[in-house]
Amino acid sequence: MNWFDGFETRTFTVNGVEAVACMGGRRDKPALVLLHGFPQTHVMWHRVAQLLRDDYFLVMPDLRGYGDSSHLPGLPDHSNYSKRAMATDVVALADAVEVDTFYLCGHDRGGRVAHRLALDYPQRVNKLCVIDIAPTLDMYARTDMEFARAYYHWFHLIQPSPLPENMIGGNPITYLHHKLGGWGTGGMAHIEPQALSEYERSFCRPEAIHTACEDYRASAGIDLEHDRESRAQGKKIACETLVLWGDRGVVQRLFEPLDLWQAQCSASVKGEAVPAGHFIPEECPELTATALRNFMR
Repeated sequence: MNWFDGFETRTFTVNGVEAVACMGGRRDKPALVLLHGFPQTHVMWHRVAQLLRDDYFLVMPDLRGYGDSSHLPGLPDHSNYSKRAMATDVVALADAVEVDTFYLCGHDRGGRVAHRLALDYPQRVNKLCVIDIAPTLDMYARTDMEFARAYYHWFHLIQPSPLPENMIGGNPITYLHHKLGGWGTGGMAHIEPQALSEYERSFCRPEAIHTACEDYRASAGIDLEHDRESRAQGKKIACETLVLWGDRGVVQRLFEPLDLWQAQCSASVKGEAVPAGHFIPEECPELTATALRNFMR
């Protein structure tokens, strides 16, 4: 099957930014929104999308600051790259394609956007899946030498601009490849050539490096404020939630993801470790598609 054969990519203006989304599948089926992570774009879902195209209407955006969506400079408080801002983009995108409620799945940074979206717009999300993450607040609270070594980028990317931008910009393709092959993944054999080409095109630009840093700066600042506020108010994820994580990854080694997510949900939570590193949808597309299909009925 050709690369994204039968899918269309459209550009929408939402919340004052341009949002690009790839869409396809069956309009007569339930909607499933798939959110990518760092340092990727919607194309990470290619294999999964081909497996699910007959079961859902699939909406796969490039998050704000990634891929072909807008790369506006970050504000002083980084609020325009908060997960709340990104979640609002996703909801506005769903409105633009006339989708009221939807199933929602996010990997990596996309999982953090999905978490915030489920808290802020509970009436829109039928069920939620997060892949290879624990809640941001809990991960930062757990910081020690082992975590800092494994996720050093969490602390590098949040340094004031333009220091990390200039450092990564000196050799962006080496940095990108190191990330794509890391976190227990063991190399880039899982990445399709077309996808790798897209990641290189999308990431290796000054404006994209800057906005990726802004995503992380927001997570270490305003996102934590939002998370603490939600917890203080007793807000929890209201829908059934599925948690998947790689058995060779950092989340498996340093956290108890199922327990941490159960503490943040008022509905049932289930999940499991799968035989992968961090990039589960590309390492295990059949397993990912089956898990989503079985859960999101």
